[in-house]
Amino acid sequence: MLSPAEFVNFYAQVGEKKCANSAQKLYLSALLAGFYIASGAVVANTAAHMLANAGMSRVVCGLLFPFGLIMVIVTGAELFTGNCLITISLLEKKAALAGMVRNLVIVYIGNLLGAVILASAVVYCGQLDLSGGALAVHTIRTAAAKCAIPFGKAVVLGILCNILVCAGVMCSLCSKSLPGRAIGAFVPVSFFVIGGFEHCVANMYYIPAGLMAAGVPEYARLAQEAGVNLSALSLTGFFANLIPVTIGNIIGGCGFGAIIWACHRTSK
Repeated sequence: MLSPAEFVNFYAQVGEKKCANSAQKLYLSALLAGFYIASGAVVANTAAHMLANAGMSRVVCGLLFPFGLIMVIVTGAELFTGNCLITISLLEKKAALAGMVRNLVIVYIGNLLGAVILASAVVYCGQLDLSGGALAVHTIRTAAAKCAIPFGKAVVLGILCNILVCAGVMCSLCSKSLPGRAIGAFVPVSFFVIGGFEHCVANMYYIPAGLMAAGVPEYARLAQEAGVNLSALSLTGFFANLIPVTIGNIIGGCGFGAIIWACHRTSK
């Protein structure tokens, strides 16, 4: 198992390689990561959609969603939020700011496409028909609630989220065994889900899925009958959530990386 100081040296080299990867490799790896995180959201959403108790619903989601990040780490996929740790490589002077920005931009686009592809498949193949359409209603309600989060609150929730995601990546990579890596990623991500924090890549699934479901007449009718407020659910509402959450994720992830580097760097 790596110590924190050993992790800093290890990840400095990992980030250097991430910045040197070709755009094609980054994009394809990011596409997979977006699909994996969205898969975690699909499973969590499906398992919790009939639970009336909000606390129990979050616990169920928190026990299932983290497997998306575990798949990302084990398969070596590229996740925007985790890649904020390239800050360590930047501070260790193993990577340039331009290389880090290039990586994050390409990976962000790939994550978005991977998540939206899965959202489209789930909505238009009829997977949301479960429980007489109750899963569709739950999906629309979740998306509408996310779109209605105020800008400042979304930034703060994004910061808190990515501190835990990056802690999960660190804990996972410090282990040299598959069970250790899985547990290292699982616990911090479970915490952020149960805490109700906001993850931009997860929202790349949740909100598009809700938007597309609301565009299906039968699902829209069921949502209206259930009293779901659709006023905030729009493409504008999607970006009104995604922008502040992304800003918060960057602050939280880069800040976490900088603190870990400052506490455990070995070079002067």
